Amino acid sequence: MARKKDFDYFVGFTRAVDYSCQAARILSDTLENFDSDRLPERIKDMHGVEHAADIGKHEVMSELARAFITPIDREDILQLMQELDDVTDNIEDVLIRTYIFNIVSVREDAIAFAGVISQCCDALLKTMKEFRSFRKSGVIHETTVEINRLEEEGDALYTKAMRRLFMTSRDPIELMIWREIYERLEKCCDACEHVANIVESIIMKNS
Repeated sequence: MARKKDFDYFVGFTRAVDYSCQAARILSDTLENFDSDRLPERIKDMHGVEHAADIGKHEVMSELARAFITPIDREDILQLMQELDDVTDNIEDVLIRTYIFNIVSVREDAIAFAGVISQCCDALLKTMKEFRSFRKSGVIHETTVEINRLEEEGDALYTKAMRRLFMTSRDPIELMIWREIYERLEKCCDACEHVANIVESIIMKNS
């Protein structure tokens, strides 16, 4: 009888980040070419990506529950998959908030933020494509540094965006809405950094 091929967790990690990249592109395109009438359609597209990411996560979790031997600690696989899923969920959450709050026009800072998130996800994808060979990869350190830099850029953008918001508006509803959206955008960058930190920790444990 042919031996069942071992499940490839690294493919699962990469697919998870690819879904995050797709979600980031939808968010960036939606904000850059904003049309409130198209928001329900874009949310549907985003939900399709998020649903596919959930299916991928459950597949990894199902395999992990049955596995006897794993390439890295099962606790690390579990944590990494959860954090990867959080990236996509957080990105979707931003788009949902624009719909809930009935946004009719987008502030430039939000568009810039979406661009930073896309760059973070692209750097994460490069990281995951190299993760299988982490013991000899010279790329992962570079991408991790880049993700940390982008997260800091997101922090600085958040500060500038919030200051600009309070300098240009005295409408309490507008202030509440955009403060929450900016916080959600910053959370996306933080989620990417959390993944990078977990990857670094896994590499340290297995080197």
